[in-house]
Amino acid sequence: MNITIVDYKSGNISSVINSFIEVAKDKVKIEVTSDLNKIKSSDKVVLPGQGSFKSCVDGLNNISGLIDTLNEFVINNKKPLLGICVGLQMFADIGYEETETRGLGWISGKVSKIDNQNGKYKLPHIGWNQINIVKESKIFKDIENNSHMYFVHSYEFIPKDKNVISATTDYSSNVVCAVEKENIFGTQFHPEKSDKIGLKIIDNFINL
Repeated sequence: MNITIVDYKSGNISSVINSFIEVAKDKVKIEVTSDLNKIKSSDKVVLPGQGSFKSCVDGLNNISGLIDTLNEFVINNKKPLLGICVGLQMFADIGYEETETRGLGWISGKVSKIDNQNGKYKLPHIGWNQINIVKESKIFKDIENNSHMYFVHSYEFIPKDKNVISATTDYSSNVVCAVEKENIFGTQFHPEKSDKIGLKIIDNFINL
């Protein structure tokens, strides 16, 4: 099996890379690249994301043919993809960080700033928070409800279809922190920074 972590210069993704290599051991080939042919031939793809929604979308657009290749991989070929943090947010139709920016449109919805309730909740939301698993998800196999995950974000994905939501976290409101739609998986939290439980989520994705 071959898993590609898409490298589109979206910040420091070394922890993502190291976690996947640790979990995969020698059983799965992990490649970090933006090479379109290698992405096409992969069995699974990981789309990380650090920084703003706009900067990450710009990063994808700056590599000629990358978005078309990802669309073919996800929409046409129905192969599994895991989006992490802004990687998940880019599933949306549109994001409102910095400016109005068009997303990938894989899961209809928008990305908006978390309501901090007039300063009651600090932004960015940084640290450990419990997740509420609201529906069975393949990447949550053997994960206990109310497990703690590590977050770093100020914006939230609000999907139109609530049936795609697999987990939420309580921060100002029920913030969506995981989605699943057919072959598309995403976490707002960072599984690569969420200790053994996070590594189990990575393991579940590898073993889909």
